[in-house]
Amino acid sequence: MSAPVLPVRPAVVLLSGGLDSATVLAIVKAGGFAPHALSVDYGQRHRAELAAAARLAGVLGAVEHRVVTVDFGQFGGSALTDASIAVPADGIAPGIPVTYVPARNTLMLALALGWAEILGADDIFIGVNAVDYSGYPDCRPQFVQAFEAMANLATKAAVEGRRLRVHAPIVNLDKAQIIALGLSLGVDYAQTVSCYQADADGSACGRCDACRLRRDGFVRAGVADPTRYRETPAG
Repeated sequence: MSAPVLPVRPAVVLLSGGLDSATVLAIVKAGGFAPHALSVDYGQRHRAELAAAARLAGVLGAVEHRVVTVDFGQFGGSALTDASIAVPADGIAPGIPVTYVPARNTLMLALALGWAEILGADDIFIGVNAVDYSGYPDCRPQFVQAFEAMANLATKAAVEGRRLRVHAPIVNLDKAQIIALGLSLGVDYAQTVSCYQADADGSACGRCDACRLRRDGFVRAGVADPTRYRETPAG
């Protein structure tokens, strides 16, 4: 007698197209979920990451991939959404940098939450990291925990007894650990875009905070960096 076929659990995965979110999508797929990938076009200057997200959704086995547009450029206030603010390129400085986008992860998780309710999914995954990161407050474990608590107060699903969970599986890993994990799951990091100033084809500047953190991660992981740089990256 054959074993019963268990239903595949749907999950919503926030997919930016960068190294971290690609790793999370691979984790979710390997965990037996049916991942529904969600990207947000928020007016970011590094729009090449959206094309990368579409590629990754296909090669990493997402059930579907959707892009929601919300124009943060209307507000500005961040080097990623306001062309008049330069992206820092002189090294990672203390404090919260100008590349922080106010309420970005709050909005993205809210969109994921809405889709999860429609899908009947109890699980949302986000690729935030609080070890090798730029100090963004909405990448910390406390934020993820607080959002999950809010989600379980604000939704019909939770009120009717289905507890919603927000997972941040790489939040406490450093970049080298994330890369090693992703490689073990078959992630091709050449397909990802992390640079805040990436060209239309995804070529990286090699000098912004995202490039520095990414490159250092490959060095510490002891594997070749597959990133395409427009010029020699900063040491």
